[in-house]
Amino acid sequence: MKKSSAQFTSIGGQAVIEGVMMRSPHFIAIAVRKTNQQIVIRSKPYASIGQKYPFLKKPILRGVVTLIESMAQGVESLGYSANIASDAENSGEQISALAIAGSIATALVLGIGLFVALPHLITVLITSSERVQLTAKSPLFHLLDGGFKMAILLIYVYVIGLMKDIHRVFQFHGAEHKSIYTFEAGEELTVVNARKYTTLHPRCGTSFLLFLVLISILVFSVVFPIFHLTELSSIPFVNHLLMVVIKIFLMLPVAGFAYEFIRACAFRMKNPIFSALIWPGMILQKLTTREPTDDQLEVALASLKQVLRLEKGTVGSPLIGSNEIEITNLSDLALVEAGVAEFPEL
Repeated sequence: MKKSSAQFTSIGGQAVIEGVMMRSPHFIAIAVRKTNQQIVIRSKPYASIGQKYPFLKKPILRGVVTLIESMAQGVESLGYSANIASDAENSGEQISALAIAGSIATALVLGIGLFVALPHLITVLITSSERVQLTAKSPLFHLLDGGFKMAILLIYVYVIGLMKDIHRVFQFHGAEHKSIYTFEAGEELTVVNARKYTTLHPRCGTSFLLFLVLISILVFSVVFPIFHLTELSSIPFVNHLLMVVIKIFLMLPVAGFAYEFIRACAFRMKNPIFSALIWPGMILQKLTTREPTDDQLEVALASLKQVLRLEKGTVGSPLIGSNEIEITNLSDLALVEAGVAEFPEL
């Protein structure tokens, strides 16, 4: 595999059920381990909306676009992996697109309630005490709200990590990071080469989530008091409800800032200041990644190898359908010559 001086690649991924999804500039590949231990890889072309509308590649906006596109691709990939991992195609019990959409909609509502509405409610209940005498007009109210939000996030991530199925997803998350590190190091994509790398990566979505929360705390503490967004109604309940709604909408631009922050730090990891700034996100990844098995590394590497083969136009394996191949092990995918310099993170 060609060596490169580039530090990071634009290729990224996501752990799914019993597999990994990888996305390159023009393709997406999802590799999933079936119950019979075969690896199924589904591939399809990919084009970001930013390619059609270049202004969406501008700072801040590109972060919002990346978040929305990643969520959409993640939903589709999870649904596909769930069907393959459970061998639903053979059992005739495939999860329908409507069921997946319903589950995601429910998850979004619960997420908003858990990470936006609940912290605000707790803060209101605590600050309504005569002893505290703290209103939403004070930046301290929003700092306290943010503290509860961070606590809920940490507890939530820790608790779900105790679940057996989620533990395996976290292992595939670690396998995804190790695979990317192997490619960024210019090494051949083999399990032996990938084993030695850490499961923590500075551009991980977990880091993004953490800084999304941290930056939102700072933004809300400034924006709400300065722009008088705490006095929208004379009815207390309605006033706080409107504040929660505004916070939900403000999360999009905040996501853009979080994205830019992580990019800036990731490209300057050799600088001790930026390394220290990104450190909290790396630490949180200890909760969302686990050391993968060799079998899991093989699946992640297969997904990465497939998108590289597609980018280089070297795919020649027989298809199961219009966009799927099935392999027994990683060596079934021919070696592809590709380097980070061909797919740099710009």
